[in-house]
Amino acid sequence: MAVQPLFKEPVLALTMGDACGIGPEIIARLWLDSDIRRTLVLGSPQILSRAAAWVANTRGGNAPEVFEVQHPEDWDRVPEGAMPVWAPPGLPDDLIQAPLGQVDVRAGRAAAACIRGAVRLAQTGVVAGIVTAPLHKEALALAGEPYPGHTELLQAEGTPPGQPPAPVRMMLANDELKTVLVTIHMALRQAIDAVTFEAVLETIRITHDSARSWGLVRPRIAVAGLNPHAGEGGLFGDEELRIIGPAIEAARASGMDVTGPLAPDTVFMRARHAVGHPGEFDVVIAMYHDQGLIPVKYMGLDHGVNVTLGLPFVRTSPDHGTAFDLAGTGRADPSSLRQAWRMARQLVAGRQRA
Repeated sequence: MAVQPLFKEPVLALTMGDACGIGPEIIARLWLDSDIRRTLVLGSPQILSRAAAWVANTRGGNAPEVFEVQHPEDWDRVPEGAMPVWAPPGLPDDLIQAPLGQVDVRAGRAAAACIRGAVRLAQTGVVAGIVTAPLHKEALALAGEPYPGHTELLQAEGTPPGQPPAPVRMMLANDELKTVLVTIHMALRQAIDAVTFEAVLETIRITHDSARSWGLVRPRIAVAGLNPHAGEGGLFGDEELRIIGPAIEAARASGMDVTGPLAPDTVFMRARHAVGHPGEFDVVIAMYHDQGLIPVKYMGLDHGVNVTLGLPFVRTSPDHGTAFDLAGTGRADPSSLRQAWRMARQLVAGRQRA
């Protein structure tokens, strides 16, 4: 059930990510380089002030003002052009002492606290969507979090008490191509076994419902095969005949516009939206991680955006990690974070129109 927003113009939450990585710096760069508005940063004001100073020192000029917000709903007190930062409950008091470029339990605790705070704001209508800067999975584990990453933590926190977690899917997208994965982070041998009728049909349904929530009345969905040439009629594998094809037929029977299974080596080119080449499809469903992500990442890591489908709110993130080797230099590139922020704005606007 959608939450009624508190504000006429939607607000986004932007989480700091791992304090020992580049998250705080790319947020500061985003503020310096872009027309950022109606965005609340969740994190440590100390950490973000330090990052803003590094970035200003590297690029020259003044650092963006970090304005600590006491109550997330209070937007009237934020000075023009300042970066509003809210410190959610659970931030370690000594986070500023965590060493840059290293895995640290305090950074893991802080990253988790920011996610939980952002989800609470989304659930109460304070924000309409969440953009997450990169966290470190090892730091999250050191902090005692039983989740392998952002997606699973968001899934758990976004589930009402007493209910099973809602199924979610990962989409990697840029302006030209959107791909959704049936399976994500698992060994390829395990991923093949995880391509079941139920998993494929559920992925199609989640993709269809998500695309409709963005404003696409009848999303055109392509489904890639698992095997070369989509199995070539069973010559190269029969998963398309036994599993993927029947799932597509079930989706069609419920009124969805679904095509496939299609040859994986050409379906992404057919779906790509480029100048002079309108794509045949709005989104492609891939069976496993590399099948779906390589085509998008090949177009440029600075343009790819990770979107979590199936959550009751919009969530996007940049398509890169914590980049410990760049932490503290002020030279980290904010391009992918900028794309994630822009896409979150677009998806929120689409939801409002739908």
